[in-house]
Amino acid sequence: MNHALVVAGFLGATGVAAGAFGAHALEALVTPAQLDIWATAAQYHLIHAVAVLILALTANTGGMSLGPWPIIGFTGGVVLFSFSLYAYVLTGIAMFAMVTPLGGTLLIVSWLLLIYRGFR
Repeated sequence: MNHALVVAGFLGATGVAAGAFGAHALEALVTPAQLDIWATAAQYHLIHAVAVLILALTANTGGMSLGPWPIIGFTGGVVLFSFSLYAYVLTGIAMFAMVTPLGGTLLIVSWLLLIYRGFR
């Protein structure tokens, strides 16, 4: 089983669902500012689902294996970044938003890891 491909599929499916929910169900329930937060979370969610998909499909090509760390980092980053923002918008509990920078940092570190691996 290709676990990374399963993760990419899960992130893609949940990202599309989150985007659709935000576009069709949330508008009457939250403020425009909260809707913008949701849209940002969904955008980052989907971008990193595609990144994980590309890594899942190309991880062992060209003689350079990236290992699991970028995939783990992107997945953890989406969970901490996007899902914390979803929880914040749905509940209004500010503590959820306090986790968001950790997710963003993990996403950045994962991209930097790709740069590092590219130079190796």
